[in-house]
Amino acid sequence: MIAGVCAGIAERFGVSVTPVRVLTVLFTVFFGVTIPIYMVLWILIPCEE
Repeated sequence: MIAGVCAGIAERFGVSVTPVRVLTVLFTVFFGVTIPIYMVLWILIPCEE
């Protein structure tokens, strides 16, 4: 919802965005490494225009 990273990943793999967001939150809470990865993907995934 912030940068569209989860939506971009969901679209790429043809799945609903909800499970991708849930997994992102779970990985952030339990592992903490998701935030830097999210920021890198924010830069790398092109904007939909």
